[in-house]
Amino acid sequence: MFRQALRQVAKQSSVVRRTYATEAASTPSDALKLSLALPFQTLYTDSEVEQVNLPSINGDLGILANHIPIVEQLRPGLLEIISKGGETEQYFVSGGIAMVQPGNKLTISAIEAFKPDQIDLNTVKNLIVDAQKRADSQDEVVAAEANIELEVLQALQLVAK
Repeated sequence: MFRQALRQVAKQSSVVRRTYATEAASTPSDALKLSLALPFQTLYTDSEVEQVNLPSINGDLGILANHIPIVEQLRPGLLEIISKGGETEQYFVSGGIAMVQPGNKLTISAIEAFKPDQIDLNTVKNLIVDAQKRADSQDEVVAAEANIELEVLQALQLVAK
């Protein structure tokens, strides 16, 4: 019911219609323009890259130039940036939002981003043990917070080198 009402409103307003990558192929640049921002730092600003692989809550996504416009929520996991020269840079992100916009723009707002070699695997393991103990708490708030922490830490453990 809500979707039908939303579609009626969208038809009557100046809302941009969803298009497909083949319709956007006339863009002069074949590079994806990446902006990656954290609350305290900007890592990329309209940097031209070949591809970005995202850990989305809907599954892992590979974003190339001329991708259809989307908005995706990020889950804890590995964000991989492939430059035009083929070099790869990786970051562990604990969450955030990614938006692909017309004009080959990819904007990522992440809560945190760490390179895998910055992560201490032993510390992660110790934090997992602590969070698992709190996840069994009778206090629902403590247990819920611990389960969220466990989700991030377990993803972090897979990425840590």
